[in-house]
Amino acid sequence: TPGDYTYARWDTALGALLTQVIMAAVLMAAAATLASAHSNAPLDSVGQIAGALTPVLGHALGHTLFGLGMLGAAMVAAIVVALAAAWGFGEVTGYKHSLEYHPLEAPWFYSIFSLGVIGGALVVALVPNLVALAVGVEVMNALMLPLVLGLLVALAMRALPPAHRLRGAYAVVVIAVVVLTSVLGVYGGLATLF
Repeated sequence: TPGDYTYARWDTALGALLTQVIMAAVLMAAAATLASAHSNAPLDSVGQIAGALTPVLGHALGHTLFGLGMLGAAMVAAIVVALAAAWGFGEVTGYKHSLEYHPLEAPWFYSIFSLGVIGGALVVALVPNLVALAVGVEVMNALMLPLVLGLLVALAMRALPPAHRLRGAYAVVVIAVVVLTSVLGVYGGLATLF
């Protein structure tokens, strides 16, 4: 409801900020660990990354913490991606698409969610080089960014109720940020390929 918009905005902003702070902390900790070990070892596989990051904490504790971190990240990613796909399919088709429904009330939603999780698990199990897979997925995301953001801006300008549509100076700022982000994303994606 419109009364919930403020809470939803705060929830989104705080969630985005928290995830970026955690990511920055992990990157700084990893950089400090690798710098203190004076390691020039390649980081081409998950095992090599774990081996490079764990000497400071010891073999058992380091591998355990690295494994738990990878498991947590994978679970969050699987849930978010699969739920987004199931929700989007429900939006397009008109089927019930919310976790508030029992699986018997929303069988299509839960079926697509389950297929997304199982499909993701199969891809991870069958692809031998997970680092290359992760880099490939990020490059694909970067190259698709202009399309996705462009469609979101178009929806925000046309499909939202008139009181909530992008307009005026705010629309100009949003479009400028979208263009800048898209250009940087495509540049980064293409730089990775060549």
